[in-house]
Amino acid sequence: MRGLVRTDKWHVMGALDLIHRCRRQPSVPAGIAAGRALGSGARRALLRVLVGLIGLGLGVLQLPEPARAGGQIYAFTDGDGVTHYTNIPWGDARYRPIARTRPARPLYVVPARSDYDILIDRAAREHRVPPALVKAVIAAESDFDPEATSRAGAQGLMQLMPTTAAHLGVLDPLEPIQNVHGGVSYLRSLIDRYGDLSRALAAYNAGPTVVDFYGGIPPYRETRAYVDRVLTYYRHYHGDFAR
Repeated sequence: MRGLVRTDKWHVMGALDLIHRCRRQPSVPAGIAAGRALGSGARRALLRVLVGLIGLGLGVLQLPEPARAGGQIYAFTDGDGVTHYTNIPWGDARYRPIARTRPARPLYVVPARSDYDILIDRAAREHRVPPALVKAVIAAESDFDPEATSRAGAQGLMQLMPTTAAHLGVLDPLEPIQNVHGGVSYLRSLIDRYGDLSRALAAYNAGPTVVDFYGGIPPYRETRAYVDRVLTYYRHYHGDFAR
């Protein structure tokens, strides 16, 4: 309203006078005649005043709710390239809702452990397997717990099944040195068998029979997530064995 008063001071005064006279003259012709007497400038000012008052009334009747965290935000970019934002577009068709996006979060939290790095490095070198890969498998399998036992019966740091442990000559799967050497030997045989890490890791998790049946990584959510997790850990652990 301040800008309107500055630019149309006399017209606004005339318009208000018109409103006063119309209230005192109930006949419609008298009000119209008075409006014509003010001239076109006053009539335009009157129109702006009436629109402003109507808008003010609507604003009072339809007060917006307080903005809430996470509420919908709308935006549009004008001809000058300036983007305007609001949480209440008030029926302005130029505004379009902004698609909500969730904050990116890391898919996996890589365990930071070094308890068995020396053992891992020795076993990996003996069986020609990258030590970072061995550490990644241990992290995914047991989270570095040498006494871990799964519901299926897998045991130790590299979660060897009893039949696999016996085949590898591991007498005590819960003993870290035996378990890691046996597990790395088994992992090496799978890498040689399939020729790539992804299928070898899938076989370590689901078994070679399943990988052979599907001709690659099986369509099991658990196995696919396992392969992805181990490879993520593997990339992270490279720096732990840098030479």
